[in-house]
Amino acid sequence: MFNSQNNKRIQFALKEDIEPHEILLDSLAKEKEKQDGFSEKKFEVLLVKKILQGFLFFYLLLISCFLVKTFQLQVLQGEELTALAKENKFIIHRIQAERGVIYDKNLKQLVFNLTSFDLICKKNKLPQEETEKEKVIKGVSQILQNDYLALREDIEKSELSQILISENLPHQELILLETKIKELPGFEIKTNSIREYYSGPSFSQIIGYTSKITAEEFKENQEFYSINDYVGRVGVEKSYEEVLRKNPGQLRIERDALENTISEEIISLPESGKSLVLWLDSDLQSKIEEELGKKLKELGTKKAAAIAMDPQTGGILSLVSFPEFDNNLFQKGGDEEALKALLIDSNEPLFNRAISGKYLTGSTIKPLIASAALEENVISSEKKINCQGLITVPHQYDPEIEYNFRDWTSHSWTDLRKAIAESCNVYFYTIGGGYGDQEGLGPTRIKEYLQLFGWTQKTGIDLPGESKGFVPDKEWKKRVLDEGWWDGNTYYLSIGQQYLQITPLEVITAFSAIANGGKLMRPQVIQKIVDTSSGELKVLEEKEPQIIRENFISSENLQVVREGMRQAVTGKNSPQASAVLLNSLPVAVAAKTGTAELGDDRYHNWITVFAPYENPEIVLTIMIENVKGVQAVVLPVARAVLNWYFTNPQLNSDDQNKF
Repeated sequence: MFNSQNNKRIQFALKEDIEPHEILLDSLAKEKEKQDGFSEKKFEVLLVKKILQGFLFFYLLLISCFLVKTFQLQVLQGEELTALAKENKFIIHRIQAERGVIYDKNLKQLVFNLTSFDLICKKNKLPQEETEKEKVIKGVSQILQNDYLALREDIEKSELSQILISENLPHQELILLETKIKELPGFEIKTNSIREYYSGPSFSQIIGYTSKITAEEFKENQEFYSINDYVGRVGVEKSYEEVLRKNPGQLRIERDALENTISEEIISLPESGKSLVLWLDSDLQSKIEEELGKKLKELGTKKAAAIAMDPQTGGILSLVSFPEFDNNLFQKGGDEEALKALLIDSNEPLFNRAISGKYLTGSTIKPLIASAALEENVISSEKKINCQGLITVPHQYDPEIEYNFRDWTSHSWTDLRKAIAESCNVYFYTIGGGYGDQEGLGPTRIKEYLQLFGWTQKTGIDLPGESKGFVPDKEWKKRVLDEGWWDGNTYYLSIGQQYLQITPLEVITAFSAIANGGKLMRPQVIQKIVDTSSGELKVLEEKEPQIIRENFISSENLQVVREGMRQAVTGKNSPQASAVLLNSLPVAVAAKTGTAELGDDRYHNWITVFAPYENPEIVLTIMIENVKGVQAVVLPVARAVLNWYFTNPQLNSDDQNKF
């Protein structure tokens, strides 16, 4: 009973657990095991191991790759990638500061900063997908009414990450951009400041102007500038660029992975540029401009220069160059036609004739020749020469050939003071080149003394673009003209004719030494560097007067020359004195005129005046180019200016401390 039940259970179990095909396969496996001598079960175990070993090898290889890449990223490129990560996490924004402004000597503000708006493109923020990028750039070009292809080319060709697209955006374009700027990824509107120049044409040659920074300048000075900044180009704006320029602050913005702002931190505060106080008297500048402009209009000519200097300090009180230009044209860009006309004007308004123009001086040279003759004891101040209107010099090799060197009139017996007062050519021919038994200075000594007075050398004025004058000599004439130096060359040099080329700045600098008793002062435009950021004027640096040289002419000899220049105004013992028109001024003045012959009845007309005579506070040099005929056209201008200057109530010195 038990056995039968047990067999039934076994059969039931076999029926439940083993299917017929499994029994068949098992029997076949056993048969194969007998024939081949190995177990099928053993073969299955080895296959699993190989698969596991393959997985293990692949895993180790993958780990090795990860380790190598980690080494590359963490060690080889760690610093670079860390910096990139920080850039992604932190953005540095510039906090704008203001460029320093400029005042005249009485603290009248001549330069202002105005707010403007520029459109900037950040190339790395543009859409990467080509269709989207094209859509964005086309949108901008439509708003700006620019050519799409040209705009795209400008962006793609630029090596800079930030590109200035449009400056000083017009109001309508600014509004359109502000409403759509979120739809224009890669483009930003930046606040900027531009210059506004008070009475632009009046002060443009001394103040200069600014214009947009170039890509090269930006690359070299990214610490101080952004791509939409302005930098000085000429005048004080250029020569004092490092003083005037701003030092922007930095704001660090921390972002998360979604570019949401986490925190903001000011790394450095913005520092506005320092401001400048000039020696310039803006009212005097305007007066000279007014009077000289009227005279030019009357004459039908356009080119002239005028400088006023304080002979005690070298401070430039005024500097005028005609024709003028409006420096505001370089800031606002509103009148492109006017700017284009300015740049192609054949009269060269941008050329600063006062410090860069080189001219024949004519008789303006005579007080300097007189100083040299006295210092070299060539002649005494009391000795008289009979000036009968000309001297005649025979040819060196053929006595039958004679050369006549003429005067503008006959002066009879003339001493040094009268020679200066009446501008006697024969007298200066004689003491310059020698004649008869009277010794002359000769060309070498003439040039040496002219150089002592600062001619042929840059004065070192703190303005860019200064030229140095030219005084001819024997070596130059032989080298350039392949000719010898003749007595006639010395005669002409002695009266400021023929090859001489001197700047108005060199002229006034030389006469300042005569006015102040023998100190050749370096001309200076800037009086003070100041800080006005607190709302009060704080003097940071005061420019000290600089003496180029002194005591090269004795004070006694200079006094004789001064007396001759004074006699030119009073007419005392000089019936043909050249500047008696100035004798009606409210203060005593001394003067020397000059008429430089150009040929074809054309002349450069000069005058230099200092006043008051006993204690000079102003030297004024005026020159009008290419005047038709011999006429003292600058004398009325000088008289009107100086009459105004000494009758116009001057600002009290205490007013200069107010701000």
